[in-house]
Amino acid sequence: MTFNTDFIWILARSTGVGSLVALTLSVLTGIALRTGTFAWLSHNRGVRVVHGFLTVLWIPLGLAHVIALLFDRYAQVGLLDLVVPFGVSYGRFAVGLGTISAQLIVVVLVSTWMRSSLTLGQWQAFHRLSYVAFVAAFAHGILSGTDLANPVVAALAWITAAAVGFVAVRRLTRVRFARKSTARPA
Repeated sequence: MTFNTDFIWILARSTGVGSLVALTLSVLTGIALRTGTFAWLSHNRGVRVVHGFLTVLWIPLGLAHVIALLFDRYAQVGLLDLVVPFGVSYGRFAVGLGTISAQLIVVVLVSTWMRSSLTLGQWQAFHRLSYVAFVAAFAHGILSGTDLANPVVAALAWITAAAVGFVAVRRLTRVRFARKSTARPA
């Protein structure tokens, strides 16, 4: 590897990990807004500010990751691969999941910017795509990343996935419990 190739490889991987961390924390804080999971840590206004900041943080990290991959000679990701998933020869499935995740996040961001033009139900439907985007991004990182050979990175990845899973299950069970408790007996 030359200096440029090393730099691009490091930039692609570090921004990929950084964007996944920002996305993970954004999903966690987004779920926490509905469940009050982090009420012990902060009120909802504080969690909302952190959620918004993490979303904004994800954008430059995700863009830097994609741009670095365009210049990575090993990955050989082209402009078309940013639009059409599963077209690259290297890690077709894993890289395709990254493409799908990025596209879903763009839909979520655009729907957030258009929130005043959407009904609450429409906005929520678009916003819930962030869960699918997280799963796709996590699988992308697990399947395509070489960073998980590092035990610290692997532990952090699985701990954050478990945290998202825990908070998501908590939200689902609260929603179901709330619906059952408000239902009238027949």
